[in-house]
Amino acid sequence: MVSPTVGIILAAGHGTRMRSDLLKVMHEVAGVPIVRHVFNAVHGAGVDRIITVIGHQGDRVQAELADQSKYVEQREILGTGHAVMQAESLLRGFRGDVLVVLGDGALLTAGVLSDFVASHKSGGAPATLLTADVQDPTGLGRVIASEDGYIDEIVEERDATEEQRGIRHIFSGIMCIDKELLFRGLKGLAPDNAQGEYYLTEVPGILVGGGHRVAAYRAEDPTAVLAVNDRVELARAEGVVRDRIREDLMLAGVTIVDPASTFIDAGVVIEADTTIMPFSVVRGSTRIEANCTIGPQAHIVDSRIEKGCRVQYSVVEESHLGPEVLVGPYSHLRPNTRVGAAAKIGNYAEIKNSHIGPGTKVSHHSYLGDADIGPGVNIGAGTVVVNYDGQEKHRTVIDKGAFIGCNTNLVAPVKIGARAYTAAGSTITDEVPDNALAIARARQTNKEGWALRKPDDKDD
Repeated sequence: MVSPTVGIILAAGHGTRMRSDLLKVMHEVAGVPIVRHVFNAVHGAGVDRIITVIGHQGDRVQAELADQSKYVEQREILGTGHAVMQAESLLRGFRGDVLVVLGDGALLTAGVLSDFVASHKSGGAPATLLTADVQDPTGLGRVIASEDGYIDEIVEERDATEEQRGIRHIFSGIMCIDKELLFRGLKGLAPDNAQGEYYLTEVPGILVGGGHRVAAYRAEDPTAVLAVNDRVELARAEGVVRDRIREDLMLAGVTIVDPASTFIDAGVVIEADTTIMPFSVVRGSTRIEANCTIGPQAHIVDSRIEKGCRVQYSVVEESHLGPEVLVGPYSHLRPNTRVGAAAKIGNYAEIKNSHIGPGTKVSHHSYLGDADIGPGVNIGAGTVVVNYDGQEKHRTVIDKGAFIGCNTNLVAPVKIGARAYTAAGSTITDEVPDNALAIARARQTNKEGWALRKPDDKDD
């Protein structure tokens, strides 16, 4: 029988090299906090019980992971070994393996961890370390191995000799280890190092000294085990994760015309046969269904876009587009906008907190805020919903089949009836009944010869 596994994520360190007030693990990679990437990798590897060690700004980590994890606090930041010690109280009575993962591993994947844990379970050693061979091992713990391939010790760079610093086989900080042996090893730690901290990396040496074997599992992709410690590494991680996202989407049937100029967040879902044109950004929890064309230069945030839509040179935020909707160019759909099937939002339109009915056309230079617009309505160029009186927002209702003439001002709260018309240039302040024509503008008056009688006119 395979022993159970508990995960421990170390997320207490502030991360001073980030030069930021924000906790390091809460910096985002591809629109998702680093600690969420790590949690998803651990959980995706089949580990259901997870403990997160928090410290500075721990409330932010708890808000992100919520009840998916249990939490313990590291009140004093005294190193990674000390951090793991804090979880002991939550593991009383547990028999099995502990998967210890650093909270800054933005590039870690469920696949790498799953293979690592499986190797540990089948390998026979009570402890296995996830290692890698890297081109530049600067700042990383070096693996000192014996001739039989098992690990003798891990040496931190600041405590390494010049010869040891030349080793490119590094320890990722991730280990899978029998719980009893882990805490036995932790009790043997002492802060007699350059930093005065309790290093988790010293536990393997303690176990070896006690006669236990410590195995190494080399990751095939060394980038997967690299942590984020500063803004340069954050940018590198961003590039790696976004490359993975784009490649996964293209392999699943999405066309990305120019991957280098296309940015898609980790939480985005895009169905097959959709095309993403260059210079487009798709963020947050956006879901795009099949046969859509997004871009060029579209910016989509936390929105749902149904089949067959086209969005070009436009911004769509927290909105829902029904099937076959056309948006743009140069329009802005602000939060809580719903657009019905086959509607058209054309050039330079801004829509906010409004429902646009199926087949309705908002073709040119219009602002619709806090409006409920029925099906088959025509919104003429220059239409403005005057929704704000200086203190409160008011709603406008336009019923099915209405025709709003160019340059109409609709002063909310107001209702336009079904199949009603407003004359171009009108300012509508009262309800317009079904099938009526509303004309609300001054009657034109021509003053013959007025220009010739202007007192300030001068002869050339």
